[in-house]
Amino acid sequence: MIANPRGGFAALDACVHCGFCLQACPTFLATGDEADSPRGRIELMRALERGELAATDPALAFHLDRCLGCRACEPVCPSGVGYGAGLEASRERLAAQQGVPLMARLALAALTTPGVSGLICWIARAFRATGLPGLLAGWGRIRFAMGMLAATRDRKSLGGPEPDGSQSLPAPPPAASPETALLFRGCVMDGLFSHVHAATIRTLSVNGYAVREVPGQVCCGALHAHAGLHAAAQALAHVNQIAFGDEDTPIIVNSAGCGAMLKQYEPRFAVRVRDVTELLAARGPTPGAPLSLRVAYDAPCHLLHAQRVAEPPLAVLRAVPGIELRETADSAQCCGSAGLYSLLEPELSRAVLAPKLGLLLEAPPDVLATGNPGCVMQLGAGLQAAGAAVAVRHPVELLDASYRAAGFYA
Repeated sequence: MIANPRGGFAALDACVHCGFCLQACPTFLATGDEADSPRGRIELMRALERGELAATDPALAFHLDRCLGCRACEPVCPSGVGYGAGLEASRERLAAQQGVPLMARLALAALTTPGVSGLICWIARAFRATGLPGLLAGWGRIRFAMGMLAATRDRKSLGGPEPDGSQSLPAPPPAASPETALLFRGCVMDGLFSHVHAATIRTLSVNGYAVREVPGQVCCGALHAHAGLHAAAQALAHVNQIAFGDEDTPIIVNSAGCGAMLKQYEPRFAVRVRDVTELLAARGPTPGAPLSLRVAYDAPCHLLHAQRVAEPPLAVLRAVPGIELRETADSAQCCGSAGLYSLLEPELSRAVLAPKLGLLLEAPPDVLATGNPGCVMQLGAGLQAAGAAVAVRHPVELLDASYRAAGFYA
């Protein structure tokens, strides 16, 4: 196959300016500015490719930087425009011409550099353990960041009535020959959400999978690609492809952003990548003990729009008896997290979050379930700032709690 010399810009050719994307775009809904819509940004990207706008044009960078990259425009586009590919190509050109903003470079270094990221996450975990981030959580840049850190904490209680301990069930028989699965740990996910990895391993074991660790793996490269650092993202992809090898063993991911990136690797690797809910749903999954909880599910953009995975997370949650499950009213809309976006564009990030938060507060659930670390942090911080006692958890954490209550791990 001969690569298109225009790269990701070619994916924009199908756009016919119909405007179906406008009401799906969270930044357009927040600002009302056509230049902050997919249709408007496509015109800016086309002008950049043709040389009609310089990569150093401040207005061009302003509107492209304000894009969340949620890709909610892609499923509603009748022409099949590959907006995400065009956006990454444009950001790569901007980064090559004017560099990456200092704040983004520092965040990338802190979160994804081996050794450095481990130290940063250790400090964050130590501070989190003091309980101070939860006490300091609120609105404003610093206080919201405190709420985001507090939202990463592993709390045993999910809210609602605790299981009474009398719900033990016969443990499912162990699989005669469990299927092997390889766990992708990532950077932020491993540093701040190791409890979700543990829940992933346990719930998969109940459903006939033996999870194997993979040494030598690194960051998926999603944050680098979103920042326009295509070469750095490719280098990380190369390391991961070597680490995970050429076998057919499935690669399990519990971060929607990482999963979307890994599924953009070369095809033989990408076809092996599965969100943990995809694997669990394919096996049933095994029901556990009842949990008396009101649960709302909010779909991560990079799971729903980029990976087109909609039903498996709901199937996992439905395997927990006793819960009252609903999808949030605007589940398909972005929460405003988007990787480094809440750090780099805090005001617009909060503006995107506001309507989702308002709908949640009309009928607060006990637990809000979502499958991406950035979404957990963004939604958790917003709910804390609003004074709502709503736990934000990954779907596998609810299944894990159900299995624990059933005595499956005894």
